[in-house]
Amino acid sequence: MPDDHVAARLSVGEVSERSGVAVSALHFYERRGLIAAERTSGNQRRYRRDVLRRIALIRIGQRVGIPLAEIREALDSLPGGRTPTRRDWERLSRQWREDLDTRIAALQELRDDFTGCIGCGCLSLRTCTVYNPGDRLGGDGPGPRRLTVRGD
Repeated sequence: MPDDHVAARLSVGEVSERSGVAVSALHFYERRGLIAAERTSGNQRRYRRDVLRRIALIRIGQRVGIPLAEIREALDSLPGGRTPTRRDWERLSRQWREDLDTRIAALQELRDDFTGCIGCGCLSLRTCTVYNPGDRLGGDGPGPRRLTVRGD
Protein backbone atom coordinates (compact mmCIF):
# COMPACT_ATOMS: atom_id res chain seq x y z
CA MET A 1 0.00 0.00 0.00
CA PRO A 2 2.67 2.64 0.78
CA ASP A 3 3.99 2.42 -2.81
CA ASP A 4 0.56 2.61 -4.51
CA HIS A 5 0.72 6.39 -4.95
CA VAL A 6 4.23 6.10 -6.40
CA ALA A 7 3.40 3.15 -8.67
CA ALA A 8 1.57 5.42 -11.12
CA ARG A 9 4.63 7.67 -11.28
CA LEU A 10 7.43 7.49 -13.83
CA SER A 11 10.75 5.83 -13.12
CA VAL A 12 13.98 7.72 -13.73
CA GLY A 13 14.55 5.60 -16.85
CA GLU A 14 11.09 6.44 -18.21
CA VAL A 15 11.61 10.14 -17.57
CA SER A 16 15.01 9.96 -19.24
CA GLU A 17 13.58 8.21 -22.29
CA ARG A 18 10.54 10.48 -22.62
CA SER A 19 12.45 13.73 -22.02
CA GLY A 20 15.63 12.88 -23.93
CA VAL A 21 17.67 13.87 -20.87
CA ALA A 22 20.32 11.55 -19.42
CA VAL A 23 19.66 9.95 -16.05
CA SER A 24 22.74 11.70 -14.66
CA ALA A 25 21.27 15.07 -15.74
CA LEU A 26 17.98 14.22 -14.00
CA HIS A 27 19.87 13.46 -10.81
CA PHE A 28 21.76 16.76 -11.23
CA TYR A 29 18.48 18.68 -11.73
CA GLU A 30 17.12 17.05 -8.60
CA ARG A 31 20.19 17.97 -6.54
CA ARG A 32 19.86 21.57 -7.76
CA GLY A 33 16.19 21.70 -6.71
CA LEU A 34 14.85 21.99 -10.27
CA ILE A 35 12.78 18.81 -10.12
CA ALA A 36 11.66 16.51 -7.32
CA ALA A 37 11.17 12.78 -7.00
CA GLU A 38 9.40 10.63 -4.49
CA ARG A 39 11.00 7.44 -3.26
CA THR A 40 9.58 3.94 -3.19
CA SER A 41 10.08 1.68 -0.19
CA GLY A 42 13.05 0.29 -2.17
CA ASN A 43 14.46 3.83 -2.41
CA GLN A 44 13.87 4.12 -6.16
CA ARG A 45 13.02 7.52 -7.62
CA ARG A 46 9.53 8.09 -8.98
CA TYR A 47 8.47 11.29 -10.74
CA ARG A 48 5.06 12.84 -11.27
CA ARG A 49 4.19 13.24 -14.96
CA ASP A 50 4.33 17.04 -14.75
CA VAL A 51 8.12 16.70 -14.39
CA LEU A 52 8.31 16.16 -18.17
CA ARG A 53 7.03 19.68 -18.84
CA ARG A 54 9.30 21.10 -16.17
CA ILE A 55 12.28 19.40 -17.79
CA ALA A 56 11.24 20.89 -21.13
CA LEU A 57 11.22 24.35 -19.51
CA ILE A 58 14.65 23.70 -18.01
CA ARG A 59 16.10 22.58 -21.36
CA ILE A 60 14.64 25.57 -23.22
CA GLY A 61 15.99 27.95 -20.57
CA GLN A 62 19.43 26.33 -20.75
CA ARG A 63 19.41 26.43 -24.54
CA VAL A 64 19.03 30.21 -24.54
CA GLY A 65 21.62 30.63 -21.79
CA ILE A 66 19.48 31.27 -18.73
CA PRO A 67 21.46 30.30 -15.60
CA LEU A 68 20.09 27.32 -13.69
CA ALA A 69 19.58 29.45 -10.57
CA GLU A 70 17.19 31.70 -12.52
CA ILE A 71 15.44 28.69 -14.02
CA ARG A 72 14.96 27.27 -10.50
CA GLU A 73 13.49 30.58 -9.31
CA ALA A 74 11.10 30.56 -12.24
CA LEU A 75 10.05 26.97 -11.59
CA ASP A 76 9.60 27.74 -7.90
CA SER A 77 7.06 30.38 -8.91
CA LEU A 78 4.86 27.76 -10.60
CA PRO A 79 1.99 26.17 -8.70
CA GLY A 80 2.98 22.74 -7.42
CA GLY A 81 1.20 19.53 -8.31
CA ARG A 82 0.20 20.41 -11.85
CA THR A 83 1.72 20.50 -15.30
CA PRO A 84 2.99 23.96 -16.27
CA THR A 85 0.63 25.51 -18.81
CA ARG A 86 1.17 27.67 -21.87
CA ARG A 87 0.23 30.69 -19.74
CA ASP A 88 2.91 29.71 -17.23
CA TRP A 89 5.47 29.51 -20.03
CA GLU A 90 4.43 32.91 -21.44
CA ARG A 91 4.93 34.49 -18.03
CA LEU A 92 8.33 32.86 -17.57
CA SER A 93 9.51 33.75 -21.05
CA ARG A 94 8.53 37.41 -20.52
CA GLN A 95 10.77 37.45 -17.45
CA TRP A 96 13.70 36.23 -19.51
CA ARG A 97 13.04 38.36 -22.61
CA GLU A 98 14.86 41.50 -21.39
CA ASP A 99 17.99 39.53 -20.58
CA LEU A 100 17.86 37.79 -23.95
CA ASP A 101 17.32 41.08 -25.79
CA THR A 102 20.37 42.58 -24.03
CA ARG A 103 22.52 39.58 -24.94
CA ILE A 104 21.28 39.62 -28.54
CA ALA A 105 22.18 43.31 -28.87
CA ALA A 106 25.66 42.64 -27.44
CA LEU A 107 26.18 39.76 -29.86
CA GLN A 108 25.03 41.89 -32.80
CA GLU A 109 27.51 44.60 -31.78
CA LEU A 110 30.22 41.97 -31.49
CA ARG A 111 29.35 40.61 -34.94
CA ASP A 112 29.35 44.09 -36.49
CA ASP A 113 32.72 45.02 -34.96
CA PHE A 114 34.30 41.59 -35.33
CA THR A 115 36.03 41.96 -38.69
CA GLY A 116 37.29 45.50 -38.15
CA CYS A 117 38.98 45.14 -34.79
CA ILE A 118 40.28 42.38 -32.58
CA GLY A 119 39.39 44.52 -29.57
CA CYS A 120 42.75 44.26 -27.85
CA GLY A 121 43.48 47.96 -27.45
CA CYS A 122 46.91 47.64 -29.05
CA LEU A 123 48.21 49.66 -31.97
CA SER A 124 49.79 46.69 -33.75
CA LEU A 125 47.11 46.65 -36.44
CA ARG A 126 46.70 49.63 -38.73
CA THR A 127 42.94 49.68 -38.23
CA CYS A 128 43.32 50.07 -34.48
CA THR A 129 44.22 53.72 -34.96
CA VAL A 130 40.72 54.16 -36.38
CA TYR A 131 38.96 52.17 -33.66
CA ASN A 132 41.21 53.12 -30.80
CA PRO A 133 42.96 56.47 -31.49
CA GLY A 134 45.83 57.15 -29.12
CA ASP A 135 45.36 53.71 -27.58
CA ARG A 136 42.73 55.17 -25.24
CA LEU A 137 41.38 51.66 -24.53
CA GLY A 138 44.81 50.61 -23.24
CA GLY A 139 44.17 52.80 -20.20
CA ASP A 140 41.25 50.56 -19.22
CA GLY A 141 43.56 47.64 -18.52
CA PRO A 142 44.92 44.57 -20.28
CA GLY A 143 43.05 42.30 -22.66
CA PRO A 144 40.16 42.80 -25.08
CA ARG A 145 37.99 45.85 -24.45
CA ARG A 146 35.71 46.61 -27.39
CA LEU A 147 34.47 43.16 -28.20
CA THR A 148 33.75 41.66 -24.81
CA VAL A 149 30.15 40.67 -24.12
CA ARG A 150 28.38 43.02 -21.73
CA GLY A 151 28.57 41.97 -18.10
CA ASP A 152 32.02 40.38 -18.42
